[in-house]
Amino acid sequence: MTRASRLAAASLAIAVTVLALKAIAWWLTGSVALLADAVESIVNVAASATALAAVLYSQRPADANHPYGHAKAEYFSAVFTGVLIVVAAISILREAWFALREPRTPDQPALGLAVSALATVVNAAWAWVLIRRGRALGSPALRADGRHLLADVVTSLGVIAGVWLVVLTGELWLDPALAAATAANILWSGFRLMRESVGGLMDEAVAAESLERIRSLVSSHAEGAIEAHDLRTRQAGRFTFIEFHLVVPEEMRVGEAHAICDRIEAALKAELEPAVITIHVEPPHKAKHRGVVVV
Repeated sequence: MTRASRLAAASLAIAVTVLALKAIAWWLTGSVALLADAVESIVNVAASATALAAVLYSQRPADANHPYGHAKAEYFSAVFTGVLIVVAAISILREAWFALREPRTPDQPALGLAVSALATVVNAAWAWVLIRRGRALGSPALRADGRHLLADVVTSLGVIAGVWLVVLTGELWLDPALAAATAANILWSGFRLMRESVGGLMDEAVAAESLERIRSLVSSHAEGAIEAHDLRTRQAGRFTFIEFHLVVPEEMRVGEAHAICDRIEAALKAELEPAVITIHVEPPHKAKHRGVVVV
């Protein structure tokens, strides 16, 4: 297994552990807010399982039917996670409505909140690992899983504080109100997650900072060429796809032009590996006098 797939497998195991802890916290207290927190953890388990499957599939090598590889499978995982989040939020709102009509005092709040706090600490530590390693490995599925866990941590902290407030004040309506607020927060995180994933499926260009870095690398390593234009980029999972036209002098030999392309590719791959780079070499009359100026 690769590092990404090992992380995804570990994420699934941790998600199941956290779900068990949060289910115990809800069982001990009967709090609908803690139930909402546990329902979100069910989504985490499903999301982690989907992320593992997507990471494993995305690592398949390119074939005749998928000449650009299978990296985009990770975006489908993130979209599916977003859909699950929406379903979970609707379920939580339903439970909050019933609890608002018949509020009840939480049982064994101290013990239940202690168990919930333990689950939150585990989630926070693992979210940090997933976001950090997902960014390093260029895995949108791992980053999406980490960001969702981080949103779950924020939600859990609010729920723990709120349930404790219910116990201190005796204001029982706060419990279902917290559950409803949790659902709203989950919906927002789900919307953001799906928006980013759909962007990947629609072949959005790389971020502005990355694009500027690519232009700078092409400019500084294309010595001997005239210009580079029609630069296009896209991100597919951990792969960055880059293509552009490189204008060279009329008298330049094919071998010399090829050497410039090799130099540019080496510089880009050193910065953006893994990257797929396509360079189309053109004669001087194809120059557009715009794009990347060679320095």
